[in-house]
Amino acid sequence: MSDAPPPLSAPAPLGAGAPSRPSAREAALQLFNLRMIAAAFYFCLAMAGARSLTWLTSDDGVSDWLLEWLRFTRQTLLTALSILAALALAEALLARTASRWPVALRAVAIAAGATVGTLLRYKVANLGAPEEPLHWDWVLSTTLLWLVLGSFFAALLHGLREERGAQARLAALSRQHDTLQAQQMEAQFSALNAQIEPHFLFNTLANVKRLYETAPERGRDMMTSLIAYLRAALPSMRQGTSTLGQELELARSYLTILQLRMGERLRFDIEADAALFSTPLPPMVLPTLVENAIKHGLSPLPEGGRIDILARREPDGRALVLEVRDTGQGFAASGGSGVGLANTRARLMAMFGRDACLELEAGTPRGVVARVRVPLGATARTAAPSSAATAGAAT
Repeated sequence: MSDAPPPLSAPAPLGAGAPSRPSAREAALQLFNLRMIAAAFYFCLAMAGARSLTWLTSDDGVSDWLLEWLRFTRQTLLTALSILAALALAEALLARTASRWPVALRAVAIAAGATVGTLLRYKVANLGAPEEPLHWDWVLSTTLLWLVLGSFFAALLHGLREERGAQARLAALSRQHDTLQAQQMEAQFSALNAQIEPHFLFNTLANVKRLYETAPERGRDMMTSLIAYLRAALPSMRQGTSTLGQELELARSYLTILQLRMGERLRFDIEADAALFSTPLPPMVLPTLVENAIKHGLSPLPEGGRIDILARREPDGRALVLEVRDTGQGFAASGGSGVGLANTRARLMAMFGRDACLELEAGTPRGVVARVRVPLGATARTAAPSSAATAGAAT
């Protein structure tokens, strides 16, 4: 007999109905297979070895003892296999009829297997001496011994199978929780995207109107940048995914609009490897970091500051590093625990798992560096340059 649980199938997802029961043949083979037979053999070998040691005397030779050990292993294996076969038949019957008394059926199977196995041992042991009488006290004691052993291992096996099933169900529930959490996060993000930052649009349109009255050329430039911003933002919002190239184009249009509003108080530069433009990213990751740098870093300073965006491949080639550096007032205004950054971390986790991260650190001599790391796949490593973004867009 073996205490190793048979392989279990993963439970069905919630809402998909109860997992289908195995067929009678599958249920029987879960117990009566080569793995379980081998486990029964090793158990009987150890049991027979320990028992035969008690019979060893000074007159016995090693070869005689080994022969007796093997003979007793054969005898005990007959009973173990009988119980194993009876339990397999019981499991097949349970799979076919769904009995209301599974414990009782298994107990009857163990008792029948122990009895048949004991009688079979007697027949095999006395093949050369058919006149050898059957000792019923030996039959009773041996049957009771294997009934206890069979019940113990059946209970142990059932407990391990239940534990294995519980672990599988917990793992499935954990995966479902992660999926639902990701879906909830995406739904919240979609709701935020549907707003497209009304205050930003209204302020920009108000500035366009004012500039058209005072400086038409600058008004046209701002309107062109706003159109480019919306053209880059809307597709990624509909698709639920973006690329580094689209994010860079979005950030460039966004910064251009803000630069027209802030004037000399905002300077920016974008530097990126064109071969990385097709790397997938969650939508609005880069604009969120840029907006955070403007709002908490540059806007509070009368003189403003500078924002540098850098996208590069790590030396080992396994990850994309995307940095947003600002020369603002640093962590004095924000510790990096805002809703925007928390949402960005959640979306990176939903898309890449623990392989992606968002880090914040103090800049030199001041300011904040926001650094995103995402894994690079084969497509991203070999992607052709995209026309969605322009590297080195210096002001």
